[in-house]
Parts: sequence; structure tokens; C-alpha cells
Amino acid sequence: MSRVVLAAADDDLGQRVHVAADGDVQVLPPGRLPGDPARLFEQLLDGELPDVLLIGPLAPPQEVLPLAQRLDVQCPGISVVLLAEPSPEMLQAAMRAGIRDLLAPGADVEEIRAAVERAGSAAAGRRRVLRPMEETARYTGRVITIASPKGGVGKTTIASNLALGLTTAAPQSTVLVDLDVQFGDVASALGLVPEYTLPDAVQGPASEDTMVLKTFLTQHPSGLYAVCGAESPAAGDTVTGADVTRLLTALAREFRYVVVDTAPGLSEQTLAALDRATDVVMLSSMDVPGVRGLRKELDVLRELCMIPAGRHVVMNLADPKGGLSVRDVETAIGTGVDVVIPRSAAVPASTNQGVPILASGRKDPAVKELRRLVARFAATPLMKPGRYRAKHRAAS
Repeated sequence: MSRVVLAAADDDLGQRVHVAADGDVQVLPPGRLPGDPARLFEQLLDGELPDVLLIGPLAPPQEVLPLAQRLDVQCPGISVVLLAEPSPEMLQAAMRAGIRDLLAPGADVEEIRAAVERAGSAAAGRRRVLRPMEETARYTGRVITIASPKGGVGKTTIASNLALGLTTAAPQSTVLVDLDVQFGDVASALGLVPEYTLPDAVQGPASEDTMVLKTFLTQHPSGLYAVCGAESPAAGDTVTGADVTRLLTALAREFRYVVVDTAPGLSEQTLAALDRATDVVMLSSMDVPGVRGLRKELDVLRELCMIPAGRHVVMNLADPKGGLSVRDVETAIGTGVDVVIPRSAAVPASTNQGVPILASGRKDPAVKELRRLVARFAATPLMKPGRYRAKHRAAS
């Protein structure tokens, strides 16, 4: 039987689901469903993600449908089953949101059991497609592009910490690419002294042979790999958009996560990275010029159809004294904010030391939010495969 998490349910439904799932169910505490899957799964007792998320009728559709849509993109190995009145309108909305099954709130134990088994089988099938890198000979990894219309908003800090956090989740399977071709400083942020830089990685033998390319990468003590920025603006200007496309395509065949730090604005190289991205982190500082710039950039990318399904909006350097609320920002940009990282004196200090704050061991509000950002990506093959297989073999 698949592992089930139940949300937004009363005691009666909880009892029916408990029987239907043979007791393998965790009931989340009552309250509003968060729109962010990472926040939802922070409530899990053992940190192991479920096969099936079953949502009861106590949650209004305006909470359930956006959450289901995000789960379908970010956590495709979890199937969502919804208990709600199955009207034609709800059936259509549920289908569009990626919900696997829709049951009436009064569904009996056998109906729930059958729905959970169908959803669990679907989740297992999708997980087989999304197996981690060590279980597959070749696959295309996630290309996560960090983009912002303006400089000084912390792109390199966010990119280096995100890459380091993903390295913890996927050792030896994460690479950080510095695409600020003129003034990239990923090497400084990570305390690296590279032998080779971005132009070396896109020209000559490295552009034609993946094995050669891997020798041009710089390795961080954590196990993170990096393509560091050019030594001079003139050398960086030799890198073209076509070079970027070839580089990211090659790296995605070899690494589970490819994190791309870009220059401010929409340069040829940044557009190539966005075109190749499976995910984009749209970054802004929480001030009026930054938010206005982000809105303009989002508008341009929408017109170009260059916003991938995995879109994550991050507000950095947030300060409650700044006068802007998250709601103000969401109204201005016309979409939700996913992660808000507070301003912290510890962050610039860690950058100056060449030690990302996630590796510093500090307890800081910024660290908590950076980990929340990492969790948006690290959660995607959803079960720890060893635990999943062992548990299900024992049950069979």
C-alpha cells in the first residue's frame, strides 16, 4: 500500500482513510494549506515524502488547485487525490491542476482504497522516470537559471548557496556555471582559484568532448563543481549564446543539477540560459526599483514565451522597515512570491570569506529561507529510493 498524507480532513474522513491506507497515513494538523509544497512538507514527522497526498473537503478550491499545480511541476512523484463535490466545473479544474483523482466527500473505505492504489501506482511510474542520477546511465538534469533585471540583488550569493545546498542532496552531481561573462565572481564567492574558466569550457576540445569538459571544471571541497567566470571582460566577451547552449546541454547530460548564475538584464548569454532552463529563479531586492524591474523582465519573458514551468520568484534583502510588503510585491508583479530571504549582516561577511552561509553552520533567518529555496528542487525525486524499496519489499 502506498504511503499517504492526509490534509484538510475531519475525524470521520481521517478514520476512513486510516482504514483504506492500512494505517500508513499521516494526518497533517488543521489549518490553511500553504501554497508552497516545501512549506507543506515541513510538517511531515519523518521528512519522507508521500506517494499520495489526499486533500479533504475542508480546504477551499482556491487553496487546493494552486498547490496541486505546483506539486505537479515540482514534485511529479506525488499524486494528489481530492475529496470534493465532483461537479463538471470541479472535474475540469482538477484535471487542469494535475489532480489524479476526485472523490465525493462521503466516499467509502473501498472507494478511497481504490483511488489511493491508482494514485500510488501513477506516482511509482513517474518516480521510475525521475530516478536519481546514480540509478541511470544518462539523463538530462535540471538547469536552474538565476535571473534578475538589476545588479546588486545577490544573484551570485543565491546561486552559490543554492548550488551548495543541492550538492548536499546530490553529492558530486551539481555544477554551478558563472555566466556573468564580464564580471562574474562565483570563484570568489566559493573561495576557489580556478585553473580553467568559462572561455576554456566552451572553446577547443572541451566544446566537443564531455569527458574533456569535465576536466575543465573546478571542484569545491564540498563536492560541488564550478565553471568559473572569465579572467577579464575581453575574454568573457568571446563567449556566445550558442556556446552557452552547447555547454548547458552537455552539463545537463552529466549532472543532476546545473545552476546558472547570470549577468543583470537579458544579455545574449542570459537568454540562451533561459531558453535551456527547466527552472528559472526570478530574483529581486525588495524595493521599488527592483520590483518594477522584475515586473518588466517578467513581461518581456512572457512575450518571448521563455518562462519555463518551473518558475520561482525570490525576494532577497527583505527588510520590514523598507515599506513594502510581500502582498505589495505580488500585486506589482502580477504573480506570487515563493521565497523571501531577509537582509542579514552574516551574508556579506560569509561572501567576503568565500564561504557560502549555508556552509558556515550559522543559525540565521536567511539560512532558513535559503534552505527553503533548496528544498524546492531537492524534493524532486520524492522518496529516498533505498527506504522506499526496502519498505515495499518488506510489505510484499
